[in-house]
Order: sequence, then structure tokens, then C-alpha cells
Amino acid sequence: MAPLKNLEQDYTIIDSNFLNFCASHGIFSVEDFLIHDLYKLAAFAEQNISSERLKEGITQVLSIIDDMHQPWLNGMELLEDAKRNKHSLPTGIQGIDFLLGGGIRVGQLTELVGPSSSGKTQVCLQTASNVASNHMGTVVYLDTGNSFSPQRIAHFLGMTNELASSEIKNQILQRVMSNILCHSVFDIFEMFDVLHKLEYRLRSQDRGVCQMRLLIIDSISLLITPVLGGTSSQGRALMVSAGYLLKKLADQHNLAVLVTNHTVGGEGGTSKPALGESWKSIPHSRLLLSCDRGSNVCNVSILKHPSMAGFTTHSVHHQRLLKFVIPVAESSNKGAN
Repeated sequence: MAPLKNLEQDYTIIDSNFLNFCASHGIFSVEDFLIHDLYKLAAFAEQNISSERLKEGITQVLSIIDDMHQPWLNGMELLEDAKRNKHSLPTGIQGIDFLLGGGIRVGQLTELVGPSSSGKTQVCLQTASNVASNHMGTVVYLDTGNSFSPQRIAHFLGMTNELASSEIKNQILQRVMSNILCHSVFDIFEMFDVLHKLEYRLRSQDRGVCQMRLLIIDSISLLITPVLGGTSSQGRALMVSAGYLLKKLADQHNLAVLVTNHTVGGEGGTSKPALGESWKSIPHSRLLLSCDRGSNVCNVSILKHPSMAGFTTHSVHHQRLLKFVIPVAESSNKGAN
């Protein structure tokens, strides 16, 4: 849900006085409002010189929250929604699309796990390029490590359209680049701010405009790992809240969400996805990626997938393993994540 400040332009009762009153009680977003004791908040409002207007503001926010509630859906309506909206978005990488039965799923959170230089960023850039090019939708790319490369995307497009004329190539490049919105994010609180603003924008956007189709966070583990230290549970709570917010955005707005995560050392010297058990249950799908940078031959295996339960009887590294060649821009082999 949106920061309260985002409601100010549409509701005159939610003015600077009301926002300052809420902020003095630690309320900055609709979520903060929901978990606050509203009886105490109303009592504090009574003591203010603008008590009537503040109470009207509280009532207005409650009304907005009621309007935001999703309607109850029966099984048939959910099935129709899945058929109509929850399809796959091809990544443009044949091996991964074959493995996933078409691509990453709309309405779900897909996690790409791998060590450094395994090709995670390359997959994100290729997916962004393919979706922006072939599906006429907007891609929002949250870059946490300055790894977004428009040059690589231009290279992918050149490979795909190598027989086209220079003029057509330039038109395709302009269209694709304008459909990819990149935002640098360097801490988890800034990510929350961006996601809340994005949610508000998705709720209020006109149905006739170009729809957002894909949200990428590369890498989400860089934002979450710093808040997990120590014995406090606050970091884990922030991590879980981020995961649930991403899943809600995916489901309610028919987005495919793709995040990357690094690996850490596990028992017996084997590597495992970072962020621990609390995060493990959040992604709908988890892919493990490794890559030989010399040959560009990559291995991808499914660690978790809601539509492939039949593979869970095998070792996770052999549930469904596939080798493929990842397209790499010649000028950007070095440092690809």
C-alpha cells in the first residue's frame, strides 16, 4: 500500500497537518496506519486544536483501505484469471524457457540463485530486453549494484535483429530502451519506498496506457543481507515483508517478478542460496545457475517450482538440469554477475 503522502494530491482532507500528526505517532504509510491502535489515535486527535479535521482524515484513510480490499473470488473465477492473466513471459534464453515450460510466470516471484559471475545479471538483462521488445510492456529494473548495462541490451537486440536495416534497428532500440525503467536502489528502506510508489502508480494508472509486465531486482540479497546481522528479529521481519510485498504486486497487478540471490557456503563445502530459511518459502520458483565463463556454457536447475512437484523426489540438483549457452556481449564478459 502507498505512503500516506501519496494520497495528499487526491484527498484534500489528507493535508500537511494530518500527515504531520500521523508522523508524530510513527505513521508514514497505510501499513503503519493499519497496525496502529486507531482508538488511541482518535483519542490523540481529540486533544488537538484541529480535532474534527484530523478525525475526518482518519475516516478517509479507513475508507481508502476498504476500497483497496480485493474481492472474494471463487475457484472458477481464479481459474479464469489464471487462464487470462497468469501466463509465462519468455526470457529469450531458449534453455531457461524450455526448462520452465515457456518462461517466468506472471503473478509469481521467481528467484535466480548463483555464485558471483554465474550469469545472473546477464539473464536479467536478456529477460528485460526480450519482454520490452516482444510484449509491448514496461519493465521496471531495480539495480542494487550498478550492474545494469544498456550496452548489453543493445547488443542483444542487435543479435536478434541482425538482418534488419540500420533504421529499423534504431527504431527497435528506441522502443525497447523507452520500455525499460531503471532505478538504482542501495538499501532495503529505499526499495520499500520505490515499491510503495510503484504500487500506488499501478493502482491509479489508466487501463489504456502501456502496462507494466515485469519487475526485476538485481540483486535483492545485496539489500537484505546488511539488515540480517545481530540477534534482533527486525531484519528477518523486513525481509519477509519485502517478499510478501513483491508477491502481492505480482498477483494483484499481473506482473512477473524476477529477483537474484547469491550463494553462500553450506555443509560439506556445498553452496546454498543466501538469506536463510525464512526467505526460502517466499519465492514461488527458484532456479540455480552456474556458468563456465570461458565457454559461456551454463547449467540451470530447478530447486523449486509450483508446477513441477513430480521432480521433488530427486536430489534438488538433479530435479531438472539443463545446459545452455548464454549470449554474452563481447565487451561485457568481465564482471557479469
